[in-house]
Amino acid sequence: MSMRVAVVGGGIGGLALGAGLRRSGYEVAVYDRDTDVAATGGYHITLDQRAQSALARLVSPEIVRRLLASGSALRLRERDAFWDRRGRLLGHGPDLSGSASIDVDRITLRTLLAEAVGEDLHLGRAVSGVDQQGQPRVTFADGTSVTADLVVGADGAHSLVARHLASGPTNRPAGIIGFSGRTRRADLDPVEQQRLGLRSSTAVGPRGAALYIGFLDPVGNAALDAPELRMSVTTGPTYIWGAMFPESAGTDSLRELSGTRLQNALLDGFRVRGWAEHTLEVIARADPAGVAAFRFNAASTRAGDLAPWEAGRITALGDAVHATPPTAGMGAGAAIRDAADLLDHLGTATDDTTLTGAIARFETGMRRRGAEVLTMAMRTVRLILATDTALGAAATTVAAPVLAAATRLRR
Repeated sequence: MSMRVAVVGGGIGGLALGAGLRRSGYEVAVYDRDTDVAATGGYHITLDQRAQSALARLVSPEIVRRLLASGSALRLRERDAFWDRRGRLLGHGPDLSGSASIDVDRITLRTLLAEAVGEDLHLGRAVSGVDQQGQPRVTFADGTSVTADLVVGADGAHSLVARHLASGPTNRPAGIIGFSGRTRRADLDPVEQQRLGLRSSTAVGPRGAALYIGFLDPVGNAALDAPELRMSVTTGPTYIWGAMFPESAGTDSLRELSGTRLQNALLDGFRVRGWAEHTLEVIARADPAGVAAFRFNAASTRAGDLAPWEAGRITALGDAVHATPPTAGMGAGAAIRDAADLLDHLGTATDDTTLTGAIARFETGMRRRGAEVLTMAMRTVRLILATDTALGAAATTVAAPVLAAATRLRR
């Protein structure tokens, strides 16, 4: 059937869907309040084989090639490491040599997808409401509106579209405040460079403090050796880090800070929790302008709780439905898979009746997909929060030196 689709939100999921719809010959318009696709939060995202396969169904092979040329291949880095708050090695992650996953700058991916959507992307269009009186309608903040055969909300964890469909929020705070930044490897002391290595690592300490340090090198570890296609934002070995504290009045207030003040407050938060100074160097030597604070939001891990509405000609995908903390590194990939799955189901619709059935089947699969990634992400969230109890803090303090000693013996 000939179909007009309005996509609300120009993040990764919305742009992926818009690109796929355009490539498949649908009449599509993607609306986003941003005026510059490069002005996006976040630093890097991981795309596993499933996400890459989905993306290959949505965009041209040339876009995929440029993405791979700009991505950092996990198979080329060392095995991940686990540390305690003193910087003692507790163990390693799995062998990555067979991994097809890549890490890519969020800005790079969003820019490539925006290019694939082309003139069907409408920036600076803030959406104020959606409704359905006959045809689905999208209303903008300037008072104008458009109608479509199908409206898809890809507007993130605070989705206006999903809130309309569910008659309320579709997620809630997960209990953690996150902080992110980026630090060039060359800016660290040589001893700390050696300790962290060419790999990602995670450290968890008592009282709910955790630090993830992702290693990104799209030039040295390029998934595709094609320098002429490279458009990565990161051009040298870089640690993209994320710090976590349990949410409280004190940590929540940090979200109001920025720059050096936020950076110093974050460092103080780790120091009062007993972290060794050298383990904090990656935060201390980050660019203060790039340090940001944000709240973790999470939807239910139960598939039956997701998308709690009857299927119709307004739907949603990605974080709008299954808001996922970054602790699994799978949120953006799940949104891309949602987009590819929706496109596949739309291909089976021949009229309004079969369109509703296609949307229902899509939402069923999305619920399962969302529950899977949320379950993985929340395992880590719950582990971090467990260390903020008296028993958890004691267990973490006692176990760390034992694990460190065992690791030294194995080596």
